[in-house]
Amino acid sequence: MARTTGSDGERTERALREAALTLMARHGYDAVTMRQLAAEVGVQAAALYRYFPTKEDLLFTLMREHMEGLLAAWEKARPSSPAPTARLSAFVRNHIRFHVERRHSTHVSNMELRSLSRERLTSMLRLRSAYEKELRQILRDGAEDGTFAVEEPALTAMAIIQMITGVIVWFRPDERLSVEEVAETYLGMTLRLVGAKTTTIKEREKADV
Repeated sequence: MARTTGSDGERTERALREAALTLMARHGYDAVTMRQLAAEVGVQAAALYRYFPTKEDLLFTLMREHMEGLLAAWEKARPSSPAPTARLSAFVRNHIRFHVERRHSTHVSNMELRSLSRERLTSMLRLRSAYEKELRQILRDGAEDGTFAVEEPALTAMAIIQMITGVIVWFRPDERLSVEEVAETYLGMTLRLVGAKTTTIKEREKADV
């Protein structure tokens, strides 16, 4: 069988990204060197610079892909129903699933913004703002039609995102609760936080249709 052109390079780059996420999540960006990454992947350190000229290039790529992936996942999960409760439910469920599946990526993306240059930090903050804007709009729409009792959509959105992202701090796949059960529990807390009228599981299911 003929070898696909560039397949070795693609595997090496993928392995490099995975190793970087693991090591940076465990030790922090500043403590991880390109030499460590090369040893983890099993290549010469000089070879890494063909993929990422600097360590910050690697970090920025990882963080950008995380946020672009999150935005794409939300676009796919966005319900057809315009009802604020249905949209909020989909947002919370998608957010928790996405981040639980990408624990290391989430940790690096949240903790290493300080390690980016000003221009790249601005770029990342734009992506984060675009995502958070989706939640703020859901809360505003719910407040306007009386579904939610929210006086400060921006602050409430920040509180919700902090809460549902925090799942990765304690959740483990072998815990007694499944990802879906955790998502439903946090959804219930979120709906109470926004003063939603629909709070029971059956009512939420009807609202999501």
